[in-house]
Amino acid sequence: MANVEHLQPEGMSPNGGRYTHVVKVGPWVFIAGQTASDENGDVVGIGDPAAQVGQVMKNLRTACESVGGKFEDIVKTTVYVVGEENVEAVRAARALYRPEKPPTSTLLIISGLARPEFILEIEAVAYVE
Repeated sequence: MANVEHLQPEGMSPNGGRYTHVVKVGPWVFIAGQTASDENGDVVGIGDPAAQVGQVMKNLRTACESVGGKFEDIVKTTVYVVGEENVEAVRAARALYRPEKPPTSTLLIISGLARPEFILEIEAVAYVE
């Protein structure tokens, strides 16, 4: 079996050991759902979908870099958006980060996330050789 690495990268929100932010299995990197939490666990951009997307993308970049990869190595995302009213703002902000060759993606509209301040959460899979 491939070597399995469990990582809690610096610069990502503390999670009290409840889950692993990044698991690398061979070249495959599985990134836990990322919210707009900063490295201190504070919510960035309360009420602002674009600001929250920015923090989520920063977290995903940090996760990829923790295994020697880059943001562009993400090949699949699952996006959870709270409320239909936030979908277009999240889509528009997200499109700014990978306008060329975006990853595959599934978007789900949901009623809520772990904290009421969160507008979205994105989990990802990357391929890093």
